[in-house]
Amino acid sequence: MPRFVTAALGACALLTSASALAYPLQWQNNSLTYLYGTDFQVDPKTQQTVTFEHVSGWNFGDLFFFIDSIHYNGDKNARGDNSSYYGEFSPRLSFGKLSGQDLSVGPIKDVLLAATYEFGRGDLHNYLLGPGFDLDIPGFDYFQLNTYYRRADTPDGGRGVWQITPVWAYTVPAGRSDILIDGFIDWVVDNDSRSGYHANFKFNPQIKYDLGKAMSWAEKQLYVGIEYDYWKNKYGIKDSSAFKTDQSATNLIVKVHF
Repeated sequence: MPRFVTAALGACALLTSASALAYPLQWQNNSLTYLYGTDFQVDPKTQQTVTFEHVSGWNFGDLFFFIDSIHYNGDKNARGDNSSYYGEFSPRLSFGKLSGQDLSVGPIKDVLLAATYEFGRGDLHNYLLGPGFDLDIPGFDYFQLNTYYRRADTPDGGRGVWQITPVWAYTVPAGRSDILIDGFIDWVVDNDSRSGYHANFKFNPQIKYDLGKAMSWAEKQLYVGIEYDYWKNKYGIKDSSAFKTDQSATNLIVKVHF
């Protein structure tokens, strides 16, 4: 990994740890999601996934973490595994919060330093770092736009590539309850010719009904719905007639917040 990325991620972690000790937690939310889907590519076609997510706001910025436990229903992937895991750790430092200044201008509410560490089975380690923006877009619960310099920790020493990641949530009233539409896009905009990693585009929205609110149980606690997973050139592998990597998969989901 490049030294400047190591140093920046280290500084980010240090500031995050120091700020977490010095400043109180402002809010947090945790959730468990069960997903069942089919039509996946590269990996086995049918998968079940259990996902733990954590998101929190601090006086220094915010933090998002998730880990997927993926199961292949008796099938195996190319490595011979019948299950896998994948996770991301994503702290962001808010320049507005750290400086105590209002950095809003136009639709921009705040400017941040965004970092992500991706990890998974098979010695997967990717490091992402770049500017992030919180945007004020009418109607949206939130809208983030993060731009990363992305580098894989691989023996071949491939060069970095750029990734654009918008993240959003939008709530639509639906009778006695609400429909929540949220998700993200990961758009790797260029190729790493040295490692063979191709530009790719992942579009991953969820459409969920607030069943807890409809049942007069607890608002924003229990959701049911679907997740659509479109991934062009999945894992950065170029789609071809010999090996299809363009993915269009649908998951049924149940999500519980706590």
